Amino acid sequence: QVQLVESGGGLVQAGGSLRLSCVASGRTFSTYAMGWFRQAPGKERDFVAGISPSGGSTYYADSVKGRFTIARANAKNTVYLQLSNLKPEDTAAYYCAAGRFPTISTRVDNYAYWGQGTQVTVSS
Repeated sequence: QVQLVESGGGLVQAGGSLRLSCVASGRTFSTYAMGWFRQAPGKERDFVAGISPSGGSTYYADSVKGRFTIARANAKNTVYLQLSNLKPEDTAAYYCAAGRFPTISTRVDNYAYWGQGTQVTVSS
């Protein structure tokens, strides 16, 4: 079983930046594909970015491509999401998740473990 804890959210003006962190428990972190999702009030949880177990492959939602960067530090059991050039429509609770399989997926149901989320609010 894996426990995930996110941090780094906050209130930022449009055009600003934040770095989110997610720290995982356990000894098998490097075997999991990891993903970041976000959920705005009243909306479904949507894929944002994913990274392969080794960090060799990444994948981004079209809405964030070129603005967000996912990275991982397996020695620290940590995955990061760098959010740059933020827009008001990026406002959401952001969740990290550990995949069921060692491949990147955009589907919520292909992730087995979830953090509790960290709130990102972007003002116009």
